[in-house]
Amino acid sequence: MGCTCEEGTLIAPHTHMYRIRIKGRAVIGLSLTVGGWLSNFIVFLIQEFNINSIDAAKIANVVNGSSSFIPIIAAIIADSLFGSFSVISVSSCVSLLGIILLTLTATLNSLKPQPCAIVSELCQPTSTLQYAIPYAGIALSSIGLGGTRFTMAILGANQFDRPKDQATFFNWCFVSIYSASIVGLTVIIYLEDNVGYRRGFGLAVITNLIAIAIFLSGTRFYKYDKPQGSPFVGLARVIVAATWKRNLQISSESKDYYYGNCGVAGVEAAASSRSLRFLNRAAQKTEGDVRSDGSIVKPWRLSTMQQVEDFKTIIRIFPMWSIGIFLGTPLAIQSSLSILQALTMDPHLGPHFRIPPGSVVVIILISNVISLSLIDRFLYPAWQKLIGRSPTPLKRIGLGHVLNILSMAVAAMVESKRLKVFQDHHLHDQPGAVVPMLALWLFPQLTLIGIGEAFHFPGQVEFFYQEFPSSLRSTSTALTSLIIGISFYLSTGVINLVQRITGWLLNNISDGKLDNVYWMLAVVGVINFGYYLVCAKFYKYQNVKGADGSPDPDSA
Repeated sequence: MGCTCEEGTLIAPHTHMYRIRIKGRAVIGLSLTVGGWLSNFIVFLIQEFNINSIDAAKIANVVNGSSSFIPIIAAIIADSLFGSFSVISVSSCVSLLGIILLTLTATLNSLKPQPCAIVSELCQPTSTLQYAIPYAGIALSSIGLGGTRFTMAILGANQFDRPKDQATFFNWCFVSIYSASIVGLTVIIYLEDNVGYRRGFGLAVITNLIAIAIFLSGTRFYKYDKPQGSPFVGLARVIVAATWKRNLQISSESKDYYYGNCGVAGVEAAASSRSLRFLNRAAQKTEGDVRSDGSIVKPWRLSTMQQVEDFKTIIRIFPMWSIGIFLGTPLAIQSSLSILQALTMDPHLGPHFRIPPGSVVVIILISNVISLSLIDRFLYPAWQKLIGRSPTPLKRIGLGHVLNILSMAVAAMVESKRLKVFQDHHLHDQPGAVVPMLALWLFPQLTLIGIGEAFHFPGQVEFFYQEFPSSLRSTSTALTSLIIGISFYLSTGVINLVQRITGWLLNNISDGKLDNVYWMLAVVGVINFGYYLVCAKFYKYQNVKGADGSPDPDSA
């Protein structure tokens, strides 16, 4: 943290494009791996470990949440100690070990209980050992996933200098991730459902190995950023120093503040903002704070003005960050419950093709990839011509909010129809019965999720990347993953709460009122959108620029 007079980077001689091709292929391989085990995890728990459907959905949400918390730790380690490249390399190997354990679980019958009918109450219980091995594999795979995906996005973005190029990179990075995930959700899950989990997980091991080899092959071509120590220590010092000097009269003279060792350049770079001025006390010099050579006597009593301004930036961004949690929680619930719906519906598309239940969410990815491509190639250029500037991240996030609210409403109407068909055919006394309604009915709601995500997810990543202090770049992008992690954990809590106080979510979802859950989520989405509009109205961009590189005058 603090101002630096030099940038410590090693610039490789090769072109940006060559570096990005290597990273893109590695991203594809790792995303294939994830699609091979994570997306079919609910079905795997139900079919192989005799876990009831609602509990399987909650476990899957916890796993998704955990794998989304890891990127924060990985980003801190990358920023503070080892850099993005080392973190990605180690995490990829950890992921490989996890997938190998899952493959062993699927291969050895002694590591799983005897199979039984879905929704049956006479299933053989799973032993502690049978739980321990797959959970260890899941833990390692989650660590590997968390340590690679967002850190790799940062390493790729660091190859570019212009915000416009970084925005384009983020869009196409997610296209690569989602495209590979589509293959994982279809080909690998097809193998798991029709040939066996052993083959599916085995293919995931192979794709992980290939991804590691591709990523390491580009070692000498990458542009590296040197770790500059933990920025969070500097932020903590701001809090301590401001608290210690809480009774100090705030000065209006710039000479009374500490700017580090960069002289006049530091004063210009870290000019004090007018908001949150009480924090300026942390950088205000008092007798005995600074030595004659300009160094700090007690680091926890004095911060640089740059550290103070960085802390202010985080406080300003926090409301926008919290909005993402209330956006992500309904989506996490809807994604897991859609798989449970698919398990009860007719999976056929025509006379010969059937959709594996775990693959139904591939519609989200397909619509997302198509939308991202169309948005980047057609919508944004058209917007640029009509308005004179590219759409700001907050505008894209707002449009994503609207589409996600619509997806919840559509999901509620589709579920109402599914329950009506279930009741009309008197299937209450037939556990595990398939409702004579095509899983194709789930496609509209999942398509809306994908289109909405194409707007709000890259928008969030770009917003945090450009608005956070440069010393927190890796951490800033990982904050999007933290939103996802908290959302998945909250989704488990919401499901538990709904189970306790209502009869809407039962083990056999056809006996409950899942449509009411979706209507509830739609209402939450509307309230959160109102909160978003208020926050976006008052937020002022710090670093987001227009296409020509000048500051964007549009605040939202």
